[in-house]
Amino acid sequence: MANTKSAIKAARKSARFHDRNEGVKTRLKTLHKKLDAAVKAGDAAAAKAAGIAYVSAMDKATKSGVVHANAASRAKAHAAKYVFAK
Repeated sequence: MANTKSAIKAARKSARFHDRNEGVKTRLKTLHKKLDAAVKAGDAAAAKAAGIAYVSAMDKATKSGVVHANAASRAKAHAAKYVFAK
C-alpha cells in the first residue's frame, strides 16, 4: 500500500485511468469486430461506415494516450486496406 500522500493520490489516479483505458480498449475491440463482420459479409457501405467509426475512435484513443501512435497508425492502415479498396 502507498505510504506517502503523493503515492496515495497516484494510486487513485492510476485506478481511475485504468478504468477509463479499459473502456476505450473495449470499444475499439467492438468496433474492430463490426468492421471485420462487415468486410466478411461483403457489404461495402457498412464496411465503409464501420471503418470510419473505427478510425475515428482509434484517433481519439491515441490523442488521449490510451493507444500508442504507431499502433494506431498500423491499425488504421489495416482498416483502410479493406474499406477503401477498389
